[in-house]
Amino acid sequence: MKKLEGKVALVTGSGRGIGRSVALKLASEGACVVVNDLDAAPAEEVVAAIRAAGGEAVACVGSVTAVDFAERFVKTAIDSYGAIDIIVNNAGYTWDNVIQKMTDEQWYAIIDCHITAPFRILRAAQPIISAAAKQEAAEGRVVNRKIVNISSVSASGNAGQVNYSTAKAGVLGMTKALAKEWGRYKVNVNAVAFGHIETRQTLPVEGDPKYINIEGREIKVGISPATVEASKTLIPLGRPGSPDEAANAVYLFCIPESDYLSGQVLVCGGGLGTV
Repeated sequence: MKKLEGKVALVTGSGRGIGRSVALKLASEGACVVVNDLDAAPAEEVVAAIRAAGGEAVACVGSVTAVDFAERFVKTAIDSYGAIDIIVNNAGYTWDNVIQKMTDEQWYAIIDCHITAPFRILRAAQPIISAAAKQEAAEGRVVNRKIVNISSVSASGNAGQVNYSTAKAGVLGMTKALAKEWGRYKVNVNAVAFGHIETRQTLPVEGDPKYINIEGREIKVGISPATVEASKTLIPLGRPGSPDEAANAVYLFCIPESDYLSGQVLVCGGGLGTV
């Protein structure tokens, strides 16, 4: 039997990059997955990939920062599969600048994506999780549910990322607070802090800068080849991580073997980085 057979997992930002790998990993172990992305095409592609492999998945397209998203996301899980067992708050991006050049728009865009959106999703899920836990207790059953919030080694502070560093540090506080609040529901609440993972945000870029469009904003992505090479020399394992390796770290907090781990932060950085 697969480790997540019969579980229902909600994964934000799972149409691309790390989130995509998380969705595919959880589905490969038997979870039914609610896939989310800003755009329909990547979300539907992941759903199709999961179904082609014999799994179950449904898409919930849209921005996690939309005021109605959390309720819609949770409703999609309940309407499709009737339960919530795993929530991975993964959606995110960087929009960097030094503080004197950072606009309010830059600040709030990153805070809303990384802090407000997970807060709303977890708030919307609470009544369902609470009701399920009470019913299971009345029946004499113990069912562990899993929350995995995604942070970063930038939570320790990174020049040029005051918005992102603040947001990712806030994720850790949210994780530790909710671990204490939701322990009575048998919910394990943990965080994974990523180091240098190869995604479209961190790929080497030479020449003209590269941009991605996020809700009408043109966001610069990529880092210089020199920075990539310097990173390799600093990482004890000698290389950046892949999205699949990042997903494996999230998976560790989703399986039964982590049923007595809560309020913890796992750094997935090849040996480099602390939070």
